[in-house]
Amino acid sequence: MSIFVDENTKVIYQGLTGSQGSYYGRLNREYGTQVVAGTHPTKAGTEVDGVPVYANVGEAVAATGATASCIFIPAPGVRAAVMEAAEGGVEFIVAITEGVPAHDEAWFFNKLRADFPAVRLLGPNCPGIISPGKCNIGITAGHIAKAGGPVGIVSRSGTLTYQALYELKQKDIGVTTCVGIGGDPVPGTSFIDCLEAFEADPETKAVMMIGEIGGSAEEEAAEYIKNHMTKPVSSYIAGVTAPPGKKMGHAGAIVSGGKGTAQAKMEALESAGARVGHNPTEAGELMAEIVAAL
Repeated sequence: MSIFVDENTKVIYQGLTGSQGSYYGRLNREYGTQVVAGTHPTKAGTEVDGVPVYANVGEAVAATGATASCIFIPAPGVRAAVMEAAEGGVEFIVAITEGVPAHDEAWFFNKLRADFPAVRLLGPNCPGIISPGKCNIGITAGHIAKAGGPVGIVSRSGTLTYQALYELKQKDIGVTTCVGIGGDPVPGTSFIDCLEAFEADPETKAVMMIGEIGGSAEEEAAEYIKNHMTKPVSSYIAGVTAPPGKKMGHAGAIVSGGKGTAQAKMEALESAGARVGHNPTEAGELMAEIVAAL
C-alpha cells in the first residue's frame, strides 16, 4: 500500500494556469496522477491541455470529486489558497511554494487544526509526495523512483529526497511512498505523522528518514521510533559541518544555543535503534542491508 495518496487520488492544481503549475501539472498527469482540475478566479471555463479550470476549489470539487489539491501560487497568496482548499472540501493539501511567511504558516497550521482537523497539509516549501507507479503530486521526478515497496521515505530536504529515491532505485529497492515534508519552521506534516502512517502500512517494511540541522523534529522522531516503531529505520542528518549559529538552506535549519546540531540528532536516532549513515549513500547502503534481512 501507500500512505496519504494512491492511484485513486484526484488532484486539483491551484495555479495550473501559471508556468510552474502547468509544467508540473502536465508532468504529474503524464506520470499517471489523476490531475482533474485547475483553479483561477478569472479563467473559469478555460482548459490547460484538456484539464478544466474552475473559479475556485469548491466548484472544482463539486464537478470532479477531487480529494487533494496542489498549490503552485506565489507566497503571498498561499494562506488564502490553503484555506480555500480546506473550505472547498479537499482532504489533502500539498503546498509546494517556498518563501511563505512564517506567521502565515503558523496561522493556517493552527486554523486547520482547529476548524478542519480531518484535512492534512503537506508543506509549504516541500517537493511533495510520490507513491511510485500510483501518484505523484509536486516536483519529484517520477523516473528516479522504483515502485513496489518495501521502503517508506520521509525527508525534510527536497534535494536529499530525490537522492534517497535514487540511491534505493540503484539498489533495486522499491518505495511505497516518499514524503517530502519541507524544511520550514512550521511544517503541516511532521516526521512523526509519516512514521505513524508507515508503521500502520502493512506493505511498508522499513523506513528511511532524512533530517537536517535545526529545531527538534528529529529528536522528537527518535523518541517516537524508540517507543512506537516496530519497523527498522535508516537515517541521514545533513549539516554535520555547518558552522554553529548559521542558517543552512531551509528557514528551519538553524542551530542556536547548542541545540539542533547534526551530532545531537544522530546520537538521538542511534540511541533509539535507528541505523544512521554519515552520508546519503551510506544511509542507502544501510537500508539495503535492512531490506536484505527482512
